[in-house]
This record gives sequence, structure tokens and C-alpha cells, in this order.
Amino acid sequence: MAYGPALQVQLSLLEDVLAGRAQNTLLLVDHDPVLTLGANFHEEHLLLSLAEYEARGIQVVRSDRGGDVTFHGPGQLVIYPIFNVAELGKDLHRWLRDLEETMLVATETFGLAGRRFAPHTGVWIGDRKIAAIGIKMRRWVSMHGIALNCDTDLGAFDLIVPCGIGAYGVTSLSQELGYRISISDAKPAVVDAFQRVFATR
Repeated sequence: MAYGPALQVQLSLLEDVLAGRAQNTLLLVDHDPVLTLGANFHEEHLLLSLAEYEARGIQVVRSDRGGDVTFHGPGQLVIYPIFNVAELGKDLHRWLRDLEETMLVATETFGLAGRRFAPHTGVWIGDRKIAAIGIKMRRWVSMHGIALNCDTDLGAFDLIVPCGIGAYGVTSLSQELGYRISISDAKPAVVDAFQRVFATR
């Protein structure tokens, strides 16, 4: 699904969760190629002109999530938990750590030892980021979320400074394992990880 329509689904669902018409919901999607520019975006982290991105078939959009610039595209599982965080303790930092924990659990399913890498949000394999996290909170309901690289074309990240972090690289499940892990392969592990992390919350 293109980024714009997926955003509208998120916004509609957020209103339903706020109004009590919907329960916490986990959306799983993969996007057409798009760069999203977060609330902390810096212009110098785009390494090409907008016209050059367009010529490569990559849309560029502003986003109200936290963080800098990142890439979404085929082979990347984008995870949008529209959750009422008020029910989980009203703790933004705990929420981010919980999201990281879901990715640590999911990557462990594939035999990978993911790690946190403070002060950077996200999950890493060594010095390579495998899952980026950027959220927005509205009246304690969260939107936006996590991008997990499954079988992503990592070359797209060479066109930006991913998340504004130039010193470290980006990786994927397939890159680390040496064989293809598709989005379909990753989805059950991600859903199971969310169930395990939030089962007692």
C-alpha cells in the first residue's frame, strides 16, 4: 500500500481507539518506495535532489513521526501499532523500549542476536540497524511505528543518511542470514513477538 493511504488508515483507526470504538490494533504493511521525513529531519540528510528521487521512483513525504529521514519500500515490513499507551502506564520511554523488545524477540526467532544501541532508538545487529522506530503520540494513543528490513533493497539507504546516523550501516534479515526472508516469513514472528511482549501489560 502506498504511504498516503496507509496513513489515512492509521488516522482513522487512531480516532476509533481514542473514542473507544476499536481495540488496540496492529497494522502490518509494505509500502511502495518512499522516503519519510520525520519531525527531526535535517535537509543535509537527503543526498539527492527531490527530482533525482522522483526519477528513481521514490516518493518523498513529510511525516509527523519522531526521528529523521528513513526509507520504506518492497521487502520491508512496516509495523503500525495503534495502541492506547495510557493502558500501558503512560510512559513514552517504556513504550519505545517495549517496541524495541518486540524486534529483539522477533529477530531472535531467526537466530539473530539483536541489541539496543543507546542513545539511538531501534534494534541493531552489531553496528547495523535492522529495525527503525519512529512514533507519534496523540492523547496517549500511538501511531506510526517500526520498519523491519526483511528482504529490502539496502542500496536505497545509500541515497540518504538513514535516521540521521551516518556512522553506522543498515542491514536486513536476509542479509544477516544469507538466505531470503520475505515479509510473509517475518509476519508470524512479529505478531508472536507483540503477543509475548504485551501479554502481561
